[in-house]
Amino acid sequence: MQNLRIPGPTPCPPETLGELSRQMINHRGPEFADIQGRIMERLKLFFRTQNEVYILTCSGTGAMEASIVNTLSPGDRVLAVSIGEFGERFALIAEAYGAHVRKLEFEPGTAADPAAVAAALREDPDTKAVLVTHNETSTGVTNDVQAIGKAVRAANPDVLYIVDAISSLGCIPFATDAWDVDVATTCSQKGFMIPPGLAFITLSPRAWRAYEQAKMPRFYLDAGLYRDYARKGQPPWTPAVSLYYGLDKALDMMYQEGLEQTNARHHDVAEYTRTRVKALGLKLLAEPRYASDTVTSVVVPEGVNAGQLLGVLNSDFGTVLAAGQGKLAGKIVRIGHMGIVDRRDIDAAIDALSAALDKLGYRQPAA
Repeated sequence: MQNLRIPGPTPCPPETLGELSRQMINHRGPEFADIQGRIMERLKLFFRTQNEVYILTCSGTGAMEASIVNTLSPGDRVLAVSIGEFGERFALIAEAYGAHVRKLEFEPGTAADPAAVAAALREDPDTKAVLVTHNETSTGVTNDVQAIGKAVRAANPDVLYIVDAISSLGCIPFATDAWDVDVATTCSQKGFMIPPGLAFITLSPRAWRAYEQAKMPRFYLDAGLYRDYARKGQPPWTPAVSLYYGLDKALDMMYQEGLEQTNARHHDVAEYTRTRVKALGLKLLAEPRYASDTVTSVVVPEGVNAGQLLGVLNSDFGTVLAAGQGKLAGKIVRIGHMGIVDRRDIDAAIDALSAALDKLGYRQPAA
């Protein structure tokens, strides 16, 4: 079986795969209402929030878009904090809907500086929202959302704090309420161990007040409709019923493991991954203190072609790693380690990486 080690979609355990083949039910009936209610309550535990968490049938990008269109109006001033490709995507979504976006960019491999975020807010006191990516899979870096949030509130207590937690939530500690996050999003194919197709969003009371004033066009992603229909135990539109089955099982498995234990497992596997990569004489892109617990970015050594490396890994060793994106295309490969993963999966991937590099003529530096 292929060893899929990319930052999403991630491998699915047999337990959730088995649920996906169940027969359809009426998504306007009591059986579905029971499932949706149970899932929504469980999701609140993983978001660490008292607010409702709504389920969208769409990709994570859809949830990012929902976080924008439900809280902002064309012309609103937005500070987009970017440490990689997905921070850039957040900015592009806001721009597409007419927001006046100011980007605060940081070098690949580094995290956002909370003091710089606060300074940018003070320079533009009319800023309506701050967009932050918690975990940037294009670089393998995790932002300190708690510290950034404190800096944001000190600079502008009323600004909306909108966080993309797509590749972190459920794997890396994230506390929506305690960190005063106004909108948080994630999706199904990362830490939740099921295929792509569902996304999740929660809004604070401050965000709901912004919703009442927001003028950006919205229809399918209108959070108010999800809120109203959820009171009846339904989604506003036809959902991906099979994925609800899988998610229900996945949340049960995660609940049984325990959120803190799940976070600790991801941290242990990430540290182990970095240790094994460095033992091959390879360099890591991310600053150590901000290195992600769900994806590790490895600098491709001089003389090795990244595309050839990924091809050999796949064809000869049944291992799939992710390519670099944007400015980092051809410069790094990325090892995903989120969801159902343990050290044995990493051993298999790093052993394959070592063999592929050897086949391409790479020689590990002498100790």
